[in-house]
Amino acid sequence: MIENTTLTRPQDIRVDLQLIAQMVEPGSRVLDVGCADGTLLSHLVETKQVDGRGIELSQAGVNACVRKGLSVVQGDADADLSDYPDKGFDYAILSQTLQATHRPKLVMEQLLRVGKKAVVSFPNFAYWRCRTYLAFKGRMPMTSSLDYAWYETPNIHFCTLRDFTVLCEELNIRIQQSIIVGNDGKVLSYPFTSRRANFFAAQCVFMLESQENIRFPHHTSYCW
Repeated sequence: MIENTTLTRPQDIRVDLQLIAQMVEPGSRVLDVGCADGTLLSHLVETKQVDGRGIELSQAGVNACVRKGLSVVQGDADADLSDYPDKGFDYAILSQTLQATHRPKLVMEQLLRVGKKAVVSFPNFAYWRCRTYLAFKGRMPMTSSLDYAWYETPNIHFCTLRDFTVLCEELNIRIQQSIIVGNDGKVLSYPFTSRRANFFAAQCVFMLESQENIRFPHHTSYCW
């Protein structure tokens, strides 16, 4: 794992997208769920020669992906992942989208059914700036990772690093790799189980896999 370094972002892509790209093996089959304008998918195709597919809710995002020559369809992570076959992809990726889904638990189950591995990134609502903002200003926090006002945010299920790891335990999901990122783009060396990680992480990136012999169905105190 990279530690205490400021990331150089190729093509000025987001920090979490660069970290996700580093996790993906060349030539893999990848499904990017909530792929937006296709920034990550096109980067993976160009640098890792992946066989990439995408699903995106917004028509504008789909159009942007198609203009880039990407294979992307319009769809909803909450409802449409059940259409994909078991283990049809080496990686199912969900970047900065989990908190915007209506049924995050179901989405997590489906990611690990569709992909041999899942890679998930999300903003940490327990980040110290969020805590301070809420405690002293009495208003919903806004940071570089949570940059929407409360009345226009697409995020409907805020979660913390701890919330996410507890959900993984409940779903019998193994955390294969974790990367904790500070607000300045530096990768921090704290274990994801530590209080410091949950306090100082602005963003988190996890590679996940289901425990052996666990099948997910087709259907519609170690830190603060």
